[in-house]
Amino acid sequence: MVIGFSIALIIFSLLMILLVLLHKGKGGGLSDMFGGGAMSTGGGSAVAERNLDRITIVIGVAWFACIIVLGLVLKYKS
Repeated sequence: MVIGFSIALIIFSLLMILLVLLHKGKGGGLSDMFGGGAMSTGGGSAVAERNLDRITIVIGVAWFACIIVLGLVLKYKS
């Protein structure tokens, strides 16, 4: 059980890093590298950014829940 949550935590952590880097910041960030800057004037980019926000929030909540569950499992295991 501990190994499963540890692997899930690693995967969620890597996804969080990737998703945060894909967000458009003040300077454009890495999202411009994948074509986000060229579409900033179009209407589709707002939908893509909103979807990216939603995905990031869901992964963040799963990441946080995984940390809490892993901490509880390790606390009560011994």
